[in-house]
Amino acid sequence: MNQEILLYIMTGFVIISGIALCVQAGLLFGIYKASKAMQEQTASIVPQAKSILAKAESTLDHSRKNVVDVTQRFLEIGEKANEMMDIGKAQLLELSAVVSDASTRAKVQIERAEMVVDDTVTRVHESVAAVHGGIMRPIREVQGVATGVRTAVSTFMRGGRPSVAQATQDDEMFI
Repeated sequence: MNQEILLYIMTGFVIISGIALCVQAGLLFGIYKASKAMQEQTASIVPQAKSILAKAESTLDHSRKNVVDVTQRFLEIGEKANEMMDIGKAQLLELSAVVSDASTRAKVQIERAEMVVDDTVTRVHESVAAVHGGIMRPIREVQGVATGVRTAVSTFMRGGRPSVAQATQDDEMFI
C-alpha cells in the first residue's frame, strides 16, 4: 500500500470520528436539555409530593396508634372473655354439684316416702283385717244367731210344719 492511500484512509477515519464526536455532543446536549426539563417538572411536583408524603406519614402514624389501641382493646376483651369463661366453668361445676346433691336427696326422699306409703298400706291392711276379724265376725255371728232365733220363733208361731206350697226358695233346693 501506498502512503498516500494510507493517509487518505486515516483522514477519512478522523473525519468519521469527528462527525461521531459531534453527533455524541449533540446527543449529550439533548440529554442535558431533557434532564433540565425533567428537573423543572420534578421541582414543581416535589412540593406536592412532600405534602402528600407528610399527609401519608400522619395517616400512617394515626393508623399505627389505632392499631395499637385496637390491639390493646382486643387483648383486654380476650382477657375478660377468658375470665368470664373461667367463671362460667366454675359456676357450671357448682351447679352440677348442686344438681347432683339435689338429685341424690330427692331419690332418698322418694325412697323414704315409698317406705312410709308401704308401711301405711300395711298398717291399713292390718287395721282392716282386725276390724274385719274383730267387728265383722261377731256381727255375723250375732246376725246368724238372730236369724236362727227369728226362724225358731216364726216356726213356733205358725205351728206345725210348713206345707210344700209355702216352701221358700231355699227350701226348694233341698226338696
